[in-house]
Amino acid sequence: MNKTLIAVTDRIRQRSTESRRRYLAQLDRMAGRPRGMERMGCANVAHAVAALPANDKLRIVAERAPHLGIVTAYNDVLSAHQPYEGYPALIREEAHQHGATVQVAGGVPAMCDGVTQGLPGMELSLFSRDTIAMSTAVALSHDVFDAALFLGICDKIVPGLLIGALHFGHLPCVFVPAGPMSSGLSNNDKSKVREQFAQGKVGRAELLQAESAAYHGAGTCTFYGTANSNQMLLEAMGLHLPGAAFVHPHDPLREALNRAAVRQALKLTVQRDYTPIGRIVDERCIVNAMVALLATGGSTNHLIHWVAVARSAGIVIDWTDFSELSAVVPLLARVYPNGSADVNQFQDAGGPGFVIRELLDLGLMHADVLTVQGASNADGLRAQTQLPTLDAQGNAPVWHELPADSGDSTVLRSGAAPFSPSGGLKLLAGNLGRAVIKVSAVPDDRHVIEAPARIFTDQESMLAAFKAGELERDVVVVVRFQGPQANGMPELHKLTPPLAVLQGKGFKVALVTDGRMSGASGKVPAAIHVSPEALAGGPLARLRDGDVVRLDAGSGELTALVPEAEWAARALVEMTPEQRDENGHGLGRELFAGLRRNVKSAEEGAVTWR
Repeated sequence: MNKTLIAVTDRIRQRSTESRRRYLAQLDRMAGRPRGMERMGCANVAHAVAALPANDKLRIVAERAPHLGIVTAYNDVLSAHQPYEGYPALIREEAHQHGATVQVAGGVPAMCDGVTQGLPGMELSLFSRDTIAMSTAVALSHDVFDAALFLGICDKIVPGLLIGALHFGHLPCVFVPAGPMSSGLSNNDKSKVREQFAQGKVGRAELLQAESAAYHGAGTCTFYGTANSNQMLLEAMGLHLPGAAFVHPHDPLREALNRAAVRQALKLTVQRDYTPIGRIVDERCIVNAMVALLATGGSTNHLIHWVAVARSAGIVIDWTDFSELSAVVPLLARVYPNGSADVNQFQDAGGPGFVIRELLDLGLMHADVLTVQGASNADGLRAQTQLPTLDAQGNAPVWHELPADSGDSTVLRSGAAPFSPSGGLKLLAGNLGRAVIKVSAVPDDRHVIEAPARIFTDQESMLAAFKAGELERDVVVVVRFQGPQANGMPELHKLTPPLAVLQGKGFKVALVTDGRMSGASGKVPAAIHVSPEALAGGPLARLRDGDVVRLDAGSGELTALVPEAEWAARALVEMTPEQRDENGHGLGRELFAGLRRNVKSAEEGAVTWR
């Protein structure tokens, strides 16, 4: 086992001793109760089963059959979630074949960041995660289920479902993905058209044609953003059936895996091989997820989300843990924006199973963990390295060992010949606070940027300055008052094309912000999630136009090159009343005022419930 992996895991375990003890004690109290239908009053039971067919009522009440709950994030605005429409019927049918019963416990909201990018609705996006977690809790609060299946894929949805599930840690839980859409216009070609549009070289019609060719059918978007990073991390945590993440929604194997997930959930109940999610997700499991993220150059959003996920299981992690792991975890995958391939090519090259196997062989993952394969499974995380295919009858999945070599070494490499000896994410610190940067796609000659700052308080102002030619120089673009307290920490995805254009012209360009970038952020160096945020008194509010800022991804430095005494004496710039009013009103933003007031910092997971 790698010494750094052991040291970081031990530190997390020690830091979390008391909170994890309390969590497991609560889990054991909940698990020790009689089953729901047996401990509830008659009126409660009658309400719970009133709409079920008579045979199901008999199974639940008299035969004490296992009863599964479904928490679904289905809607057909999200292409990734559209396939979930028919899943409850399939799950119910499969459960009936095994003498069990099923109810849809509840639905949770699921918004598409691709629809809301750059628009006011994006200011609800981060907080939708905790709203989803609360909705999951409402769904499971009926407290009648022996196990649960979770239907969700995209950005805030999986972290929200997982946070909610971990607050019901006594339940066995299986996550059921739906797979990516087929490959369309390549991500590189799509980005070129976006940059051409930013320069006025093509119009709206050409841009819409390109976007529609990239996003064209059911399934997850094919770049390696937050949604597909979610799927990689769930595989590394053992919360999916092995290899389930990136099977196309319409592939016959998809239905076979969905049915197998039902059977596996039934296997994990108290009656058989009890394996609750709160026991699966321990310190080792969380570290495995962190390592998987780093080894694949995954989404920066997970430096927020997985901090919150860990806290839901009584485990405390921070960005220093990520940074120390990143120094020893090699980069094994190049998937857009960390390369030119999409997730379908990643899957064809070996996918998550290949990555997990290589990391295990390097001693960079904990093998001795529980997974949804059950407490009786002796293979631990090794079970997640196998590839599912259909059996000879085409009815059920069977699992095989992966080939020894990558199917495409330009996309996926072995631990012996990685793309880089270190991971794709780094911690930055200095007199501007603490931030993170995704370096896996940034050219080596752009890892150090030192240039005057130009400060904005919203995306629109920066875009206007770009169009007016005011940024045609070496520049550190600073967009502040974009943190969780200020406006919900939206992704600043619309900044990417103009910044890429400036960089393409040879200027030294960087972004510094207390907001987020998309999981698709790439080749422009971006110090993001700056904490503390400007509204909370963070030093980003001390910065002035023209101050020289140094961003050094190598040394981990984020500093305003201002004399120390002058820096300390400066007053903090505050948001104007007009800015506060704009951030808090319209499109339901008023309803989230309490979350903005209570939210923790980005490094604390931007949680609103602690």
